[in-house]
Amino acid sequence: MTRKDTILKYIVEHFISTAEPVGSKTLLETYHLNCSSATIRNEMNALENEGYLEKTHTSSGRVPSEKGYEYYVKNLRGQRVDEQVKNALQVVLDKKIKSVEQVMQEACEILSNMTNLASAVLGPSAEEERLVKVQVIPLSANSATAVFVTDKGYVENKTFILDDALAMNDLEKMITTLNDRLTGSKISEVLPKLEAMRPALTDYFVNQKMLYEVLFEAFVRFTGERMELYGKDALFHQPEFESDAKKLRRLIGLLDDPKAFREAVKEGADAGDGVSVKIGKEGEDLSIVSAAVQIPGEGPGTTLTVLGPTRMDYDRVVSILQYFAETLEKYFADQTKGDK
Repeated sequence: MTRKDTILKYIVEHFISTAEPVGSKTLLETYHLNCSSATIRNEMNALENEGYLEKTHTSSGRVPSEKGYEYYVKNLRGQRVDEQVKNALQVVLDKKIKSVEQVMQEACEILSNMTNLASAVLGPSAEEERLVKVQVIPLSANSATAVFVTDKGYVENKTFILDDALAMNDLEKMITTLNDRLTGSKISEVLPKLEAMRPALTDYFVNQKMLYEVLFEAFVRFTGERMELYGKDALFHQPEFESDAKKLRRLIGLLDDPKAFREAVKEGADAGDGVSVKIGKEGEDLSIVSAAVQIPGEGPGTTLTVLGPTRMDYDRVVSILQYFAETLEKYFADQTKGDK
């Protein structure tokens, strides 16, 4: 590693830790570099001229630029995954009975807790999937669960309580009609077709308008963007967002728009080993680190993601996310083969 690389690495890591601009005196005293303060200043000036550092308006110190963070992620970060993190994930995987959704949820909760950042699971995009069937499962005399299944193995369910005026066999008849009309349809076409069927359904099934509305609500969720977010409050307490209302509004807007969030994840640059990183541009101050997780039966497209300020600990986050993705893929593959 060259002296310039060493100085950039220390500046990035010190700024990540303190959120304070870094000066030559701080570098010399903290990291005991084997050179003079003047030499450090010269290297910092060169890094600034090359676009890797930026000078703030409030001090003579420097902070990493987007280019500086990207260079750090690709060339200077370490590869460290704490045993505490590995053990926490293993506890989840050692549980005897759990669904894929439960495993991914608990993995995300660990990611948020261990990084003090937000995490998310993005399911496969539904654009090319087709509806296989809708099935209704009675739970009691007046409650049932509707289960929706696609040809890619994606499953969604909606549990609801039936009004006393509604009979279970009316629900089952309506589900049969929906299957007759909608099976094989692209997921993107389901809601328009269901809307077109509304007059016939509500006329044919007398007084069943409320039942239609319940099912329509379930289809809205089923056909929507598949995103589950964890640890969102941890983001709001980061100094970048606590002190800047504009940044906070932009952040909330992105988190409330799963489609825009999916596009932001796609924009990430390859950081190696199956992990991509999108460094927040000036004004955004939000970085997104993601890794694909292959889940048997769902096809490609499930993504595990960590979100935080541009000043996130990339060394730790990238390494943990890479470890989680690899470990989860192996676990799901072994489960499918019956090895566990």
